Amino acid sequence: MSDLTDDPELGDDAFFQKDADRVYSELLSRIGEANAQPRLGPTRRVVELLGDPQRAYPIVHITGTNGKTSTSRIAESILRAYGLRTGLLTSPHLVRVNERIVIDGEPITNEAFVANYRDIQPYLEIVDAELIGAGELPLTFFEAFTALAFASFADAPVDVAVIEVGMGGEWDSTNVGDGQVAVFTPISLDHMARLGNTVAEIARTKSGIIKPLAAVVTATQVPEALAELERAAELTESTIAVQGTAFALESNTVAVGGQVITVRGLASTYRDLFLPLFGDHQAQNAAVAIAAVESFLGGGSQPLVGDVLAEGIATATSPGRMQVIGIEPTVIIDAAHNPDGAIALAKGIATYFTFDEVAVVLGVLGDKDARGIIGALATFAERFHVTASSSDRAVPVDELAALVLELTDEDATYRFATVAEAIASAREWASEAPRRGVVITGSITLIGDALVLAEAEGWKR
Repeated sequence: MSDLTDDPELGDDAFFQKDADRVYSELLSRIGEANAQPRLGPTRRVVELLGDPQRAYPIVHITGTNGKTSTSRIAESILRAYGLRTGLLTSPHLVRVNERIVIDGEPITNEAFVANYRDIQPYLEIVDAELIGAGELPLTFFEAFTALAFASFADAPVDVAVIEVGMGGEWDSTNVGDGQVAVFTPISLDHMARLGNTVAEIARTKSGIIKPLAAVVTATQVPEALAELERAAELTESTIAVQGTAFALESNTVAVGGQVITVRGLASTYRDLFLPLFGDHQAQNAAVAIAAVESFLGGGSQPLVGDVLAEGIATATSPGRMQVIGIEPTVIIDAAHNPDGAIALAKGIATYFTFDEVAVVLGVLGDKDARGIIGALATFAERFHVTASSSDRAVPVDELAALVLELTDEDATYRFATVAEAIASAREWASEAPRRGVVITGSITLIGDALVLAEAEGWKR
């Protein structure tokens, strides 16, 4: 066995931590996720060599621009409440890579992560050699990781897998799986260098997850996006259920720790469900998730069991999405990394919290619409603490601060060389008066950094 920790008092997960770190390093040595390759062949070749593990269980496949991860997690929670053994693939992770592969509600153990990777590693190397021999790039991080996830779910085994698309849809590695249900959260402009310059082009790429005779469930879309989804559904002889007509969020009201929602589903109306997530957009995500589960379990014609659905909704989590990670003062993290996400965050802060003043700790990655993000956040931010996350793609502090200054004053914009300094200063400011809060947002890597700090420093929460 490879070099493992020898401390017998450590739990099994800690015992395999060194091996898990080594596997992650090996995966990171591949082409990164920021350079996704528009191809499906290499992933298809790997899973063929593995015996097509993605065909060992049915799939609910989820794509869109915003809300993919939350919708995936809510749908998985409902399915698990039904007693099904679930697999969940999401990306990216916040702190540990294990977060991406969830089996029956828990991140994959280090032991299983390592064992499954070592099982598939020879096949990854075969495909790498074939690709290099053909003058192509070897398998990317996400291509290899997707194969690992599918193999892990088959090994578990799971009864159903909820699979979140990494980028786009048509050529995303996850599309080697055939989703019985294809789910679309709201589609807008993002990753334009890869997916297209218009919403219609992006929707066309995302519609590639619709397989023959699938059940398609979509959130409310702008007309040009919906037209692409309807066209793809028609070509594949799939059914399509559109939010607002086939199903709808009928109401949502603020409650302690979240909100209470009523959803008109495909087969019934489900009243007074407690959703422990903040933000009207999360209520919309829950409506889409409910319709997706209805489509999966009963073809959209059988009502969900009320108490089972209530349990699934009430136990849903969405880390990093308007999540309170500290109190005294209140510190909220949110993964908003495009303008639509930032707008949803601004609405959520106004509706679900009672702050008089908010300090925004901001870090944005270079391929994102920083101006659009800042414009949305400026509607509620009293001050900006500008920093750069641990990502090598983070916008430099001075460059990001210059963009902030286009919308704010010099005395409301503060620069910090490190995330720790930016957050510490914001928390100190918030502690000086009642009803002040801190919101950390702009990139997923930034909130991952914040979670590590909160854990290390033991913030009250």
